[in-house]
Amino acid sequence: MRTSPNLSPDQQREMLRQMLTIRRFEERASDDYQAGKIHGVVHCYIGEEAVAVGVCSALEKTDRIISTHRGHGHCIAKGADLNRMMAELYGRQTGYCKGKGGSMHIADFGIGMLGANGIVAGGIAIVTGAGLAAQMEGKGGVAVSFFGDGASNAGPFHECLNIAATWKLPMLYVCENNMWAANTPAAKTHAMPDVAGRAAGYGIPGVVVDGNDVIAVYQAANQAVDRARSGQGPTLIECKTYRWRSHTERRGQPDSRDKAEIESWQRRDPIALLERQLREQGELDDAGLGTVEGGIMAALEAAAAFADASPFPLPEQATDDVFAA
Repeated sequence: MRTSPNLSPDQQREMLRQMLTIRRFEERASDDYQAGKIHGVVHCYIGEEAVAVGVCSALEKTDRIISTHRGHGHCIAKGADLNRMMAELYGRQTGYCKGKGGSMHIADFGIGMLGANGIVAGGIAIVTGAGLAAQMEGKGGVAVSFFGDGASNAGPFHECLNIAATWKLPMLYVCENNMWAANTPAAKTHAMPDVAGRAAGYGIPGVVVDGNDVIAVYQAANQAVDRARSGQGPTLIECKTYRWRSHTERRGQPDSRDKAEIESWQRRDPIALLERQLREQGELDDAGLGTVEGGIMAALEAAAAFADASPFPLPEQATDDVFAA
């Protein structure tokens, strides 16, 4: 962990607050799923918080991103409303998608969040289109694709990097390499150890960064954003990180990972790393951290109460907002 000359203590504390918000939101979502309040499938982002926060801290509100099936962290880091997020998880009318999208399909165009996507690699082509739109608009906008190591083996990844490089689109391709695609280790599906090395085939920068170090992620993203805004084209950023939980929160979900491997990554908790740095700088103490935690928990309680009090969609609303069937 290092101090960035571009980040004030207030900005670093805000990063900590965002990461803690993601962590506590996911813990609440898991608890509510196990309690039967949330249906469908929930994929927790716990352990990967530094990637979403580090990248989105380098963006403007008008920049566009697209997420994955594990998308709550990206939504929160981009500024999504916790009440509407929780209501969507609860399947209520007040949710972002009126309760009909669920955990994997949250979107808020007003903050540049083009949506989470339940299809592996499904969002890469969509947000590359947003990168083309940003280029055509000519206002210096940037588009960001978040995807996992599994998605880097899919066709859309290669097709989109090729066209983005050829057209010099203002894109960031951010691979959240958490070492596992569901229950398959990346080592069994990747011939090379680094996804970022594939960037060379398209003539663009490929950067490997410690995905548990939010400052390092921010610095890499900030440099890539500057490159994109200046018309130099896309960058592939590979963030080495790790999810602490099973692929999903489904009861009985198998987890073939070694316990020692999980524990070794937990010792590199991205939240604890930033918290320790702020304490060493004299910019955070127990009272300050307690105030932050208290505010987050109060906001989550309010979000859960809002969701619980909201109505379910009516049967006759099933085809509302459906563009194709």
